[in-house]
Amino acid sequence: MLDTQPPRPPAPADLAAWLKLFGSAEMPVLRQTARRLDEARQNIDRVTGRDITDIVLQDPLLAIRVLAYIQSFGSKRLRSDITNIASAVMMLGVEPFFRKFENPQTIEATLGRKPQALLGVLQVILRTQRASRYAHDWAFARHDMNVEEVALAALLSDLAEILLWCFAPELAIDIRSRLQSDRALRSGGVQREVLGFPLAELQLALCREWHLPDLLTTLMDSSSAHLPRVQNVRLAVNLARHSIDGWTDEAIPDDFAAIQTLLNISRETLLERLQLPPELLPGLVKQDTRAAEGRFWRP
Repeated sequence: MLDTQPPRPPAPADLAAWLKLFGSAEMPVLRQTARRLDEARQNIDRVTGRDITDIVLQDPLLAIRVLAYIQSFGSKRLRSDITNIASAVMMLGVEPFFRKFENPQTIEATLGRKPQALLGVLQVILRTQRASRYAHDWAFARHDMNVEEVALAALLSDLAEILLWCFAPELAIDIRSRLQSDRALRSGGVQREVLGFPLAELQLALCREWHLPDLLTTLMDSSSAHLPRVQNVRLAVNLARHSIDGWTDEAIPDDFAAIQTLLNISRETLLERLQLPPELLPGLVKQDTRAAEGRFWRP
């Protein structure tokens, strides 16, 4: 039988080509997000900006679409003040928001014939949602002046990886397979082998290309790791990554020690904040914390 599958288009040759690909593509959203938006639109007379914000903050791709779109409005100074979704929605207005983001394409439809890729991207999004919750909680505990800004940065922390799963799933699968086959490999090194650059480089390039607020870019940039707000984001991302498959990863004790230092709290208090199942608590309390001394956070 002849192969009737269309030939796979070649991967973009360099970083600029990747930026062009992502810039011209329609960002899909989660099916659940599309459903919630439709329900809200049907009750538009009772929907508030806060309601819309709550929907957007559960979906990293819709969040980046909103932030990128808002850059076409108003003066540069006004746009630079939009560093969270609530402000963006307020600037757009409820009805214009629904007109702009009506009938979005969904991730599930886009990757419906590629179940392995669909599972991969949903796992990454689940991880970013968890990271965002952690970042929000810790920013609130630190009395941060703009808690949502920190949570949004954590939600968007793996944007480049999400886009890779959506638009070049074969490459994303290749990267994951290599990392799974050899646990000694570093993610950035494998990404460079497959793509020609690490995803962190693409992430920052996307931030610049889409003119995202400087503060959000800083919060996602590991070179600013000395800043407490950046530590907040990165520690949330790290803990979400290490705990997404359970609480046995050997890196978790170091994560806990760094979070305790950031928040100036005990292990018991941290575990209470994380709201973990009671049966896990005894083992986590007794975990070796020797690495806490002299090791705050490392990118």
